[in-house]
Amino acid sequence: MNRTPAAAGGVVHGPTVMVRPAGSALDLDLPSLWRSGELLYFLVWRDVKLRYKQTAIGAGWSILQPLITMVLFTAVFSGIAKIPSDGVPYPLFAYAALLPWSYFAQALSRGGNSLVSNSHLLTKVYFPRLIIPLSAVVSPLVDLAVAFVLLIAMMAWYGVTPTNGILVIPVFLVFCVLTALAVSLWLSALCVKYRDVSVVIPFMTQVWLYASPVAYPASLVPDEWRLMYSLNPMAAVIEGFRWALFGTAAPDPAVVAASILGVLVLLCGGLVYFKKMERVFADVV
Repeated sequence: MNRTPAAAGGVVHGPTVMVRPAGSALDLDLPSLWRSGELLYFLVWRDVKLRYKQTAIGAGWSILQPLITMVLFTAVFSGIAKIPSDGVPYPLFAYAALLPWSYFAQALSRGGNSLVSNSHLLTKVYFPRLIIPLSAVVSPLVDLAVAFVLLIAMMAWYGVTPTNGILVIPVFLVFCVLTALAVSLWLSALCVKYRDVSVVIPFMTQVWLYASPVAYPASLVPDEWRLMYSLNPMAAVIEGFRWALFGTAAPDPAVVAASILGVLVLLCGGLVYFKKMERVFADVV
């Protein structure tokens, strides 16, 4: 039997993969990103397992955190400040808003620090760098799904039946994910160069919380602040969740349109800036 030179020498040559830098900041290399879908899955699964490894209650933390915040908000904003809740029991009113907000806050925290916390991967192997902030933004969806079960139980306890608008919740959820991804792209790229960003993220998230209608209804926002308020995409997401679940006032179409436009601009700008900085990630991180 004839043997090929490769076989005779005991060396088997596989396919050659050439890695070239992107031609421009607009070259997103989407085919490569699509082929890395399995890597995205494993990074998300790794984050979920590490988060609850050696914990006493495991995934119960995803319910306990928004639940405790809801109790505090109910005591302070409903019990003391007498904030209205659009005819919905205040615990439900607050918890329905805390679901998307808790996801968003976790996504910002993990996404903003994702490149720095995965520096060992950046410096050792090539893969589409967008995978890292994307996986950090996707993994908190598991917590959101678990926490949503308690919302269903609370609605049954209070005798509140969801409206047909519940079918639109995935649309608002996708919008929330895109918002988190857009901001995380900027923060993660900036954090590689300026480590101060990791300190700013918790403060920024705290300010953003009170600038969003989590503890109060959007109807309390004065008319003169409406234009600026519409620039906050989480306002549209939270109002959309409450409308879809409880049939409260629908989000203002102008607010939703302004929010969508703002997020698209932020996302496109974030992608361009991320790709521009991508070349120096391994050197700086």
